[in-house]
Amino acid sequence: MSTRGLRTPFLRMAKRGSVLDVTRFTRSGGAGAEIADQAADDKVLAEFADGATLVLQGLHRIWPPLVDFGAQLAADLGHPVQINAYVTPPSNRGFDAHYDVHDVFVLQVSGEKRWLVHPPVHPDPLRDQPWTDRRDAVATRATEEPVIDTVLRPGDALYLPRGWLHSAEALGDTSIHLTVGVPATTRYALVEALLALAADTPELRASLPLGVDVGDPEQLAADLKTTVEALVERLGTVAPADVVPRLRRRHWNATRSEPIRPLAQAAAAAGTDGATTVRRRGHLRYTLGDRDDENVVLRLPDRTVTLPAGCHDAVAALLDGNDHRVDGLPGLAPDDAAVLVRRLLREAVVVPASS
Repeated sequence: MSTRGLRTPFLRMAKRGSVLDVTRFTRSGGAGAEIADQAADDKVLAEFADGATLVLQGLHRIWPPLVDFGAQLAADLGHPVQINAYVTPPSNRGFDAHYDVHDVFVLQVSGEKRWLVHPPVHPDPLRDQPWTDRRDAVATRATEEPVIDTVLRPGDALYLPRGWLHSAEALGDTSIHLTVGVPATTRYALVEALLALAADTPELRASLPLGVDVGDPEQLAADLKTTVEALVERLGTVAPADVVPRLRRRHWNATRSEPIRPLAQAAAAAGTDGATTVRRRGHLRYTLGDRDDENVVLRLPDRTVTLPAGCHDAVAALLDGNDHRVDGLPGLAPDDAAVLVRRLLREAVVVPASS
């Protein structure tokens, strides 16, 4: 951790239900790296020896094997994935009973840990409905008989649907487990998208009367009735295709494509010729529009790439997931195909086939 200058929030520490202040296990990296929130190995050791759990967060972004695993799992599940590691000293626990606002798969890596699982106090919580909003109810439910009382050993797995209460304690040895969090796309996300679409309705953008007391139900009744009627009428005209762009944007922004090597990518673009072989970047999120008289549009998570219409068949081939040699792309002369591939290498849409 300290060798690589790992910083918060990629690590945190907790003990007996309390998250430790970051100053207790971080410090400046020294000359040329004065950022103050870098892991301090001696401080981490002291807190761990005193019973604190070390949490390594966002491993799906910083640890190559889990980057690949998380990206493929997200593609398989159709939902984003986040991966943390929890390292707990013997006979200690990091967190009190709580629930998560996403589904969790617990994967035990080393040591043993006893898990207690209780039914929800608030089923299927949304992202803005954390357990701390129901702290008393959670504490009371945790005193009841658990639904699951089990010990996980290396190779064991446990599934925790969002909202289910859980707590865990390491047994005789240091325990290490991974949590694979799956932030579900919910039906409430559809509601949010629908309400955003409702903003194009003039009746729903209208101001309430001057002088209205919004705390008085009687004064609010007429406008509420008008608003509900206009909203119902607008929602009745919504088609799935209207909602898809908003959900797609949210999902794409929560996931990442295969990492690339910028310098190697730039060199590959500069050296592209007819013999160059490329493939689509792994886990790339995109839509390819239909060809029109002038352009073909490739939509990516953060930008739109517009290309000449004659490139459509070649682009479609490059996006099929297979390796393609530049001089074999359909519909283009080798020189034109090389120009296209150079552009798509610079846009990080394709990568060298050997990478």
